[in-house]
Amino acid sequence: MSDLLQTINSPADLRLLEREQLPLLAKELREFLVNSVSKTGGHLSSNLGTVELTVALHYVLQTPYDRLVWDVGHQSYPHKILTGRRDLMGSLRQYGGISGFPRRSESEYDTFGTAHSSTSISAALGMALGAKAQGEKRVAVAVIGDGAMSAGMAFEALNNGGIHKDVPLVVILNDNDMSISPAVGALNRYLARLMSGRFYAATKKGLDSVLSMAPPLREFAKRLEEHAKGMVVPGTIFEEFGFNYIGPIDGHDLDSLVPTLQNVRRLALNGEGPQFLHVVTKKGQGYKLAEADPILYHGPGKFDPSQGISPSTVAKKTFTQVFGEWLCDMAAADKRLVGITPAMREGSGMVEFENRFPDRYFDVGIAEQHAVTFAGGMACEGMKPVVAIYSTFLQRGYDQLIHDVALQDLPVVFALDRSGLVGADGATHAGAYDIPFIRCVPNMLLMAPADEAECRDLLTTAFKQDHPSAVRYPRGAGVGAEVSKELKTLPLGKGEIRRQGQAPHGRRVAILAFGTLLYPALAAAEQLDATVANMRFIKPLDVDLVCKLAAENDLIVTLEEGAIGGGAGSACLEALAAAGIEVPCLQLGLPDRFVDHGDHALLMKECGLDAEGIAKAIAARVGIIPSKQVA
Repeated sequence: MSDLLQTINSPADLRLLEREQLPLLAKELREFLVNSVSKTGGHLSSNLGTVELTVALHYVLQTPYDRLVWDVGHQSYPHKILTGRRDLMGSLRQYGGISGFPRRSESEYDTFGTAHSSTSISAALGMALGAKAQGEKRVAVAVIGDGAMSAGMAFEALNNGGIHKDVPLVVILNDNDMSISPAVGALNRYLARLMSGRFYAATKKGLDSVLSMAPPLREFAKRLEEHAKGMVVPGTIFEEFGFNYIGPIDGHDLDSLVPTLQNVRRLALNGEGPQFLHVVTKKGQGYKLAEADPILYHGPGKFDPSQGISPSTVAKKTFTQVFGEWLCDMAAADKRLVGITPAMREGSGMVEFENRFPDRYFDVGIAEQHAVTFAGGMACEGMKPVVAIYSTFLQRGYDQLIHDVALQDLPVVFALDRSGLVGADGATHAGAYDIPFIRCVPNMLLMAPADEAECRDLLTTAFKQDHPSAVRYPRGAGVGAEVSKELKTLPLGKGEIRRQGQAPHGRRVAILAFGTLLYPALAAAEQLDATVANMRFIKPLDVDLVCKLAAENDLIVTLEEGAIGGGAGSACLEALAAAGIEVPCLQLGLPDRFVDHGDHALLMKECGLDAEGIAKAIAARVGIIPSKQVA
């Protein structure tokens, strides 16, 4: 382990260093970070870009007394390493290990749990005003990336924060999309220090007081200052929100970061109003392979740091790849199709679509609410929008789903990637709730393919409807089902029997499987000799099939990789109640708790949703012994 880094077990240790030692610490921290992530997998490019910024923040701030909030939090690994979790990094994103995102229960330095974008300014503002109300003299700092600034919530927080003229709030824009141009050099370092320094603040305050006696001159001086600053910095918009804008400065230059942060903190604590510091960083900084391809190194699995990431040899197509290929094929067949993503082009499998159909590809930024309503507007003009969005992120556009799409019965297709558990990303990214929150909305259709082949068919089925629809599919690959190149539809609202049980134990059991749990259901049914139905459609539900199986069996088992409350199983119970059919039912799905991060297969086993767990739950309910172990 690096010598200097090994001595840092808390930010208090870091603050004992001489400033001249900080560049060496940053170098060692970056090396440790690359080696650590290469063994566990996780986010890399974003973390490499915030090494110096993290060192400077903990060197200047009195953390944890001063509050530090990392937006999204996928760039917080250096923060974790410097706040006592260095030796736990080997368990990062592993079952029972530390999270890949800030987490309040994990450390007092993680002041706010983050993983979704654009929440930091709101949280930090609440902390700053909360501290002020209690007479605490501390600063709250939000570190937000340039991508996260595209979300409306960030601007809502800026709008609210700017009206509090003496709030101890600092917003740091971590701008890693802009190249570090000549403007971010000695001149800008000087300007940053000047605009955050005592003389500038005092002069500005004094002139403002004097000129308040002559409003026309005051307004002229204000405009002159804005014009002068606007020639060298893009800060006017933030000044208009009521923030004192400083920067941009080089986020890898500790000689600039440390004194500027010291000045900014002092201004915030001295009642000079909310501060906005613009810092320019580079994703992948210090690791040449990540600098060259920051997207590839955004969230890699395990790799050899000396060799870099090797091409994948996985034979099975992922559901995301199936969606991407379908999107291109359907776009070629129907010119009305447009693809929309809220800043998840790579994650949602839309790279090839953008290359082939650039005029029909729309990345709206991290703005899920806008993405949904934007799709609704395009549908009003006769287009057929396909919104590729992670299940967990559609939660952010729920009002728009109801009010702007479903209420008007607009034909928008939602391709819900990452439905169900998502493994190492954990509870913040799990798509556990889409079934309940979509199923209750009038006009919405909801489909759950069992495998890759059915995913393509149900996407086509959804696209052919004149109503809003959603197709939910998991992260990663399925069973490896061969995918046809046809664009065929399946009968709307109709499931199928995949296995007919004989009930040798005298207890007839029918398993109604929704989505990819069909395959563990089939394996469990072999032990129990149960009937298995591939339901395919959550809404409209195949009520006839549900009632038929209820009449023929002694126990109905519903199976879904989603929340049980209000889920697909609940839909079956509602259908049976409406039909006046009484039959014992067992609902299996995700437990009523947040499921932590870890290997997906291990988590499914823990939740009792692997073949063995399903068989055991059913056997316990009907009082039979499975005929054999699940392979």
